[in-house]
Formats: sequence, C-alpha cells, structure tokens
Amino acid sequence: MNIMKNKFILVLLALVFHVSTFAQMIADPTTWSYEVKKKSETKYDLIFNLKLKEHWHIWSFNPGGDGLQIPPEFTFDNNPAIKKLGSVKEAGSLVSEEIDGVDGKVNYFLNKVTYTQSVEVSKNTSIKGKHRYQVCDETQCLAPKTKNFLFEITDSKGGVDTTTVAAVTPVDTATSPTATTTPTTPTATPTTADEATKEPTENKEQKSLVWLFFAALTGGFLAVLTPCVYSMIPITVSFFTKRSKTRAEGIKNAVWYSLSIIIIFTLLGVLISLFFGANALNNLSTNWIANLFFFILFIIFGISFLGAFEITLPSSWTSKTDSKAGLSSMGGIFFMALTLVIVSFSCTGPIVGPLLVLAGSGGIAGPALGMFAFSVGLALPFALFAVFPGMLNKMASSGGWLNQVKVVLGFIELMLAMKFLSNADLAQGWRLLDREVYIAIWIVLSILLGIYLLGKLKLSHDDASPKNIYGQEYVSIFKLFLAIISFSFAVYLLPGMWGAPLNGMSQFLPPMGTQDYVVSNGGGGQAGASHSLEGGVAPQKLVQELKMYEPPIAVQNGLVSFYDYDEALAASKKLNKPVMLDFTGINCVNCRKMESQVWSNPEVMKRLKEDFIIASLYCDYDKLEIPKEQQFFSKELNAQIVTIGDWNEHLQASKFNSNSQPFYFYVDGDGKKLVQEGYSYDPDASKFTKHLDKVKEAYKNRSNP
Repeated sequence: MNIMKNKFILVLLALVFHVSTFAQMIADPTTWSYEVKKKSETKYDLIFNLKLKEHWHIWSFNPGGDGLQIPPEFTFDNNPAIKKLGSVKEAGSLVSEEIDGVDGKVNYFLNKVTYTQSVEVSKNTSIKGKHRYQVCDETQCLAPKTKNFLFEITDSKGGVDTTTVAAVTPVDTATSPTATTTPTTPTATPTTADEATKEPTENKEQKSLVWLFFAALTGGFLAVLTPCVYSMIPITVSFFTKRSKTRAEGIKNAVWYSLSIIIIFTLLGVLISLFFGANALNNLSTNWIANLFFFILFIIFGISFLGAFEITLPSSWTSKTDSKAGLSSMGGIFFMALTLVIVSFSCTGPIVGPLLVLAGSGGIAGPALGMFAFSVGLALPFALFAVFPGMLNKMASSGGWLNQVKVVLGFIELMLAMKFLSNADLAQGWRLLDREVYIAIWIVLSILLGIYLLGKLKLSHDDASPKNIYGQEYVSIFKLFLAIISFSFAVYLLPGMWGAPLNGMSQFLPPMGTQDYVVSNGGGGQAGASHSLEGGVAPQKLVQELKMYEPPIAVQNGLVSFYDYDEALAASKKLNKPVMLDFTGINCVNCRKMESQVWSNPEVMKRLKEDFIIASLYCDYDKLEIPKEQQFFSKELNAQIVTIGDWNEHLQASKFNSNSQPFYFYVDGDGKKLVQEGYSYDPDASKFTKHLDKVKEAYKNRSNP
C-alpha cells in the first residue's frame, strides 16, 4: 500500500512539474478574424478584427517611445484588380502613457482592435497579403509574428450598400502550410474607445497637445528673430500705417494681416495631414530615406546660414503674390501675408520642418495645432507693432547682430543634421556615424560656435566687432554667457568619446553598441569571438549588426556577448563557466528595463562578467536568413524557421518551453540545464543575484561531483 502511495505521489509531482514547466510556453494571446463589408458596387472595407487576452497589448501604428517598439504592418500582394483607398485605419482602446525603460510616451491598444483597409475593385478577385505584429504584457514581449490573409470578393458590382457580404477565410501559411481554412463569423466593428480607458487617455492626449502648443509657440517667437522675418517687421508695419487713414483702420488691417498668417500656416498643417494621412509625418520620422533627405536639407540650410550662399525661392512666386498685395481689400492683405510666408521660407523652413515631424504624432489635430501655435508666435509681433507703432523706434535695427543670429542657427542646424544621418545609418547598418564619431562632430561644432561668439572666428558676412572707448574690440555679456554654455557643452560631451553614458543627451546619440572604444572595457569596444551559425552565415555582418543593440550597461562594463548558441557552448567548455542564455529582442521594451534596472547593479554585473558566458539570442532579428537547406518547420512555434531570429525563438520554445522575452536560462557546455527554472522579467536585483549564485553552485556541483 505504501509503495502504491509513494508511486502516486511521484506521478503527481512529475505531473505538476511538467505543467509548471510547460506553463512557460505562452500561447498566442491574439485571436484574429477577418470580414468584408460592402460599401457600394465597387468599394469594400477589408476588416481585421483582433481580440487580445487580458493584460496583453499591441502597439499602435504610431507607437511613440524611443523607436524600438514594432507597430503592426499590413502588406498587400500586387493585384491589378484592386485599388487601395488610403491606408489601413486602426480603432480600439488606445492607451498613451510613459513606462519605465522607454524614452517618451508609448501608444498601444488593449482588449479589441479593428484594422480597416478600404479598397475599390474592378472585378471579382482574391486579395492576399501578410500582416506582422508584436504583442506585450506588463513583463514581457513576444517576438513579432507574421500571418498571411486572404479576402475573397465574389459579388463585385452587385449588392446592397453597407452590408456584410461574406465572412472571410483567414489563411495562415506562415504558421502552418498545411492548415485548412474555415469561414469565420462576421463580427461588429468595435467602438473607437472603451469607456473605461477613454477619459484617462483623453487627459494624456490633451497634456501632450498642450506641450506641443507651447513648443510650437516658442518656435514661432524664435522664427521672428531670423533675418528673413525680423527685417520685414518695420517695412510691413510701415506699409499698413501709411495705407490706413485712421488708427482704428490701421489696427484692423494689421490684425487681419496677422490672422492671415495664422490661417495660412494652420491650413498648411491640416492639408498635409489630409493628403498624406494623419501618421504620414510620424512615419517619415522613422523612414531611413526621409531621414537621409532631412539630413541633406539641414546641411544645405546650415551651410547657407553660415554665409556660403543665399537660399531664395523663384522670384515669380513672390512677384505673383506681391502683385495681389496692392489691392485695397482684405484679399490684398491676405496676399501680403502669403508673400511674407514665401519670402521667409528660407529661415522658417528649418523650424517648420522638425515641428511638422514632431506634430505628426497627434493625427490631424497635432499638425493643425502645431502650425497654429507657430503662426501665432510669428504673427504676434506684427500685430503689436501695428497697435503700438512707437515701439518700432526702440527696436534694434537689422544689421550685424541678425547675421550673427543666422550663423548661430547655422551651427545648430549642422548639429541637428547629424541626428537625421544617424537615424538612417542605424536603420541601414552602414556604420558611417558611430557614437564616438557623432560625439566628435558635436564637440568640434560646439567649440567653433563658442569661438565665433567670442569674436575670434570671422565669416564672410560678419560686420566688425563693437569697440570700447579705448578702441578695443569687446564681447557683450550676453554673447559671453552663450559662449560659456557652448564650451561647457563641449566639455560635457568629451567623456562620451571614451564611453561615458551622457544620460542627459542619450536620446540624441547613437546607441552605445556602436561605440568602438570604451575605456572601462580595457580600451576595446563591444566585441566577442568570431560568431557564426553552422551553415556559413556571414559572421562579421552578424556581429556588426547585433553589437549595435547590446545593452549600454554591458558595453560600459566590457561585458562580452556571444550571438550564437553553439559558440557560447564552445566558450563554456574552454573557459569552464556556465552559459546564461539571454533570450532577448532588439525591440523588447522589458528587456531594456531588465538591463537598466538589474544588470546595472554592481553585484549582478560582477557575476555576469566573472562567472558566466553570456549568449544574447535576439528572437526578433530578421535581417539575416538561415541557408535555404537549413530552413525547416517548427512544430513548437507552428511556423517556418527562416531567419536567425526564428532559429533563436525555436531554440527557446523547443528546449525550454518558453516563447517570451526577456527570459534567462542556464546550461553547461553540453547544453544541459543547470537549474530547471528560468528567470523572466523581475526588476529585483537582489533576487536575481541569488538566482545567479544558485546557478553557479549547480554548475560547480555538476563539474566537480
């Protein structure tokens, strides 16, 4: 009886252990259904309905944050029978908030999301494509998944308006090439926001728009100080005072002139959003081609501001608008305002451009509000000087000081241009602008700006410096303080050349992983052994690509990571250390939290460096494919293994019954588990330290029985 009882207990314990181990393997928390809604004889809405399990979320098309979040992507195969009407629209419970480990607010959806693509079809057809997405919860993010879809249009040019014409068959060949298709039941389109989250989301959006308003207003005031605008204030106001018979009429004309400027700029923001989509500007800010274009544009503006040449628009543009300004009606005043906008473009363009990109995250409201605030700041001086013309007499004349403002802006433009080049460089992996190169350029520009402000550097358009009563050139107190700020900024940046984190400027700098020289790493950069996958995947490209994304804290402390499982095992045998398999992701927010909050602990870092081999296995790295002959279908993931990221994800799922990141597992040189349990996201450094000590002891006992 006791024997049977003991066997029953052992079986029960084994079952519990199996269930607890398998529980690490997270089922897909998403449920997708697809439907078609007919809008007219030839127009349809293709609807993707997504249901998320509790606590899980999916990033918005405009995810915000630091650019590491992966928004959904919908790609349609070429089909001459269809014409897409606009882009895919999203609707659901949008949440906008700040989270630990991420710069700036992030935007994501909870519970249910509906994605709608409107199309016009010329005949009955099949519409195919793929959609890619990533979902996360409070502690982890799953690797991005790609699914195929198929919509069947069977009644083109016939049917009733706004009725559901067919349930659509989803096809998921990306996850199962032999999957059979079954029709799904049409569901109603979700509301645009759940009542439970609507109010706090609106409050956060309102705060963001308020910040945008004041930032744009400040940009408008700064634009007034540019030579193109500032020099036109006396001319413009004088024009209005001469053509106005009474003071009241002069004020009326000046106010209408200011309102015209506001209308023109605000209309510009709205039209850009309507024609190119509410998220077009935000998408431009993350596109490498757009960033390269902005880099070239800023370089041209910067060189122009330094006095190399003058940017002017075609004279015909100005002449046509200026000819209308002679009209005595309100229309003439409007064209006078339009003339100012066109003439001032060469100075306001560098301010308006980044403003539009910044405002693009607010849908249509963002660009409209941003341009409205900018134009208010720009137009306000014209209205004030018209109401109080005596102020013109006290205004400093346009001359050398305006040119100095222009030169200062030129240096700033060149510094900002580096950020756009860096974005394109990182996206394409060119490695043209590594972190220390970027910092070196900023240091040189800051020093040159300081020297210029002190009057020791002269450019072609500069006037002679003012002289004191003894005939000696002197520097004003204001410019002296600006020079001090410029030199101090250069000194602050200097330690970054040797790997200092420069936390105050980190959002503007390339990742620490691009740093080739880190003083705390003994003079070396973040490099490891020759990393390669069996089958001949290019090792140098793999290392160069992935080391850019290594955690800053690891780079600062010289913690070397392997990027290949087999090489990490070989290193374990050679160095007689256990392997910590760090299943992570380039776009894994919680991985960054774990690294910044736990790896940064001195005790944790000491153990990682001295006692472990680190294998950073990126589960979302899809830039390199495994050789065709080595690609296979993973039963654990129910997906085809094509890329290196797929292979790492398969390894995690097949060997450790887990598919979420971050997750840490520990093996010896033969790949055998040292402890049964892994370690997921838990920002308790002391707990993680104890866990590492437990693994170290297990490895010691296994190596020396």
